[in-house]
Amino acid sequence: MTGDTQRHGEAGPRGTPVGGRPAAGIPHQAPTPLGRLVATVERLRREVLEAQAAADGRALVELAKGILIGQLHCTPAAAARQLDVLCRDSGMSLLELAADIVNQASRDHVSAIAAEFVERTGTADVPAEEHTAVSVRLRTAESGMLAAAADTQAVAESLLTNALGPLGAVAVAVWTAVPDGSLALTGHAGFRPGEAARWRHVPPGVSTVARLALTERRLVTLAGQKREGLPSIGHLQWSDGGRMAVPTGTGGRIHGVLEICWPGPLAPQPPQIERQVEALADLCARTMDASPPRDLTAAEAVLPDVAELIDLAEGLQDPAVVLTPVLDPEGGLGDFRIRHVGSRFVDPLGRPRGDVNGALLLEAYPMAAGESGLFDIIERVHATGEPFRAERMSLTALVDQIPLTSVADISVSRHGAAVLLIWRIEDETARLANLLQHAQRLGRIGGFEENLATGETTWNAQLYALHGLPATAPPVRLHELPGYAHPDDSAALGGFLRAVLRHRRPASVNFRLQRPDGITRHIRVVAEPVLDAEQRLYAVRGAYQDISAQHWTEVALAATRDQLAHTEAESAERNRLALQLQHAIMPPTPPAIEAPGLRVAVRYRPAETESLVGGDWYDTVVLPSGLIMLSVGDVAGHGIEAATGMVVLRNALRGLAVTGAGPAQLLSWLNTVTHHLAKHVTATAVCGLFDPSTRVMRWARAGHLPPVLVRAGRADAFPLIDGLLLGALPDVTYVEREVRLEPDDTLLMFTDGLVERRDSSVQDSLRHLMNAAGAGSGELDGRLDRLLAESRSDTDDDTCVIGIQVG
Repeated sequence: MTGDTQRHGEAGPRGTPVGGRPAAGIPHQAPTPLGRLVATVERLRREVLEAQAAADGRALVELAKGILIGQLHCTPAAAARQLDVLCRDSGMSLLELAADIVNQASRDHVSAIAAEFVERTGTADVPAEEHTAVSVRLRTAESGMLAAAADTQAVAESLLTNALGPLGAVAVAVWTAVPDGSLALTGHAGFRPGEAARWRHVPPGVSTVARLALTERRLVTLAGQKREGLPSIGHLQWSDGGRMAVPTGTGGRIHGVLEICWPGPLAPQPPQIERQVEALADLCARTMDASPPRDLTAAEAVLPDVAELIDLAEGLQDPAVVLTPVLDPEGGLGDFRIRHVGSRFVDPLGRPRGDVNGALLLEAYPMAAGESGLFDIIERVHATGEPFRAERMSLTALVDQIPLTSVADISVSRHGAAVLLIWRIEDETARLANLLQHAQRLGRIGGFEENLATGETTWNAQLYALHGLPATAPPVRLHELPGYAHPDDSAALGGFLRAVLRHRRPASVNFRLQRPDGITRHIRVVAEPVLDAEQRLYAVRGAYQDISAQHWTEVALAATRDQLAHTEAESAERNRLALQLQHAIMPPTPPAIEAPGLRVAVRYRPAETESLVGGDWYDTVVLPSGLIMLSVGDVAGHGIEAATGMVVLRNALRGLAVTGAGPAQLLSWLNTVTHHLAKHVTATAVCGLFDPSTRVMRWARAGHLPPVLVRAGRADAFPLIDGLLLGALPDVTYVEREVRLEPDDTLLMFTDGLVERRDSSVQDSLRHLMNAAGAGSGELDGRLDRLLAESRSDTDDDTCVIGIQVG
């Protein structure tokens, strides 16, 4: 209320109360003219206040309707009927009921403020009707300030003070979407002085929080602006504050964006808060929409005057269509009405203009909602106001249920509440000429025609570029070509000219063109004679093509072939030497080794591909102490380096074993040799020392698979003990274990080429090997042959197997 409003019961002039009614105890007097005037003023004042209250509460009732629509999944009309039924059953006013529905649905800060206010004021001195209207006043405070605001700046200030401040927000910005794609700051509150001036205008294409909401056309919540990397107004003031941005619009049009700032990180907001913010954005949009108000429940929005737009469409040289939005019962955009079709309009279905004019867009052209996305483009332009233009866009129409596609240049722009759609169907002749021009440019081809009767020669623009001549220079005629070519190509050009001009048959030639700018290009000329009705030569047509890139590619390819052949020969020689070295030390089928107390057999299978010469090795030797050393190893890699590394490690281990050291010490010394004496070599190995007198075998491993013991038809792998591969670190300590072998036991030591597969784990492959070894019987040589034959390895690697049978 205004500050000069008198309360009921205060006396007016001459002791007459406001409204002209006599005060108690005063005799009835005839109403005076002044009393009638006072009564009229009071009545008008009450009507104005009632109208203001109704306007303040209208947004609150609409918000309650929206909550009922979301909860009951009903239409706006059904929600309104439900509100009437609830009012009648509860005996509450419409505003009181709407406030209760919103409070129960949101449970937000505004509800808490209402409860605190009631608790603080109490109910002793508050009339019942005033107590029940507390939540109404609080709810209408956030919407009434908007309804009473005169401009967008006042809206922003009112929003922050009355609605968003209780939610913890510290600043509000209202952006208007300008048709050129930019954003204009039309209202703000809570920011530092000067901040608004810096952000008064945001050019098109600049990514901001408001731009994100406008592009996605939905409410956007950012927990912290700094982590998202999107700048906006006040981003230095609250560097990691939360942001919420929601598009504001009516009738399917987006007028701008409401952006809300929090001082710190923003937790995920419940749907009730988001609905409240969206409702505030809708109220904010009413102050930004300059068009007259309309009933959003109507099937179609009230249309602005589109006469000027229709005149513009008629003045265009291209087909144009004027579209106006059609709203659904909920107030959203449902379709577009074809309000006018230009005089140059041609319907793909062959329908006259009158059949299309006035129809709905999706009814007349249902394929617009298909893959072309034309309807989505029109909808976005209508919503945001940003124009859309595209070249060579595919448009599809159904002709007798057959989709026909045409290519057109499209332009879509918004004018007021209407949309202007312009398209230019690509002419087939122009399209083919354009394709030919692009093909000539990409292929570096230039065409010519030489009229022998008139002496006139015609070149296209690409041919001038090939010759390095300006467009104003005279073309080079065919008989003048030898003067522009390399002297060594004169004979070839002479034969080409004789074939075309004298023998009148098509011909081609390659020559080196020496251009005026000093650049030499390799050119191919193709020409054919043109004969008249009497078979006389009157013109020559043809084309020049720059084949310099192809020529130098062929030269480089020939040099590469020579280099590759030389490299292949060197590689083959290196592999041959590596294979000879490998076979000299590791024969594929060595003879069986007879040692005291056991029999040793070895099978070695080189890689199937000679280019994969590997570093697998094995060794069995009787030491001076009477012990028998058994070892297998695998040097990483292939080729001559792996083969020479294998030789170094095998011979080093054999020499170290003479010292009488145990397997763990031998591997430790071998690791030192690998790390310091063999460059860039790593390897795995298993080393064992067997004592024939006690049948005890001491063994150690360096990153290798453990041996497999076959006893009484059962195969088991030795326990996996620690041991780092050779060459990884300079100083490594290895673990040693003992196993007592029994008569008729068979011990298998092997490299990973026997079990390794690309499609399964090593454990699965090792389990398959143990099953095969346990099922085998017979002589040791036959059993090793069967293991190699049943191996499932597919890595094309060397394979080495040592079989030790205890006597």
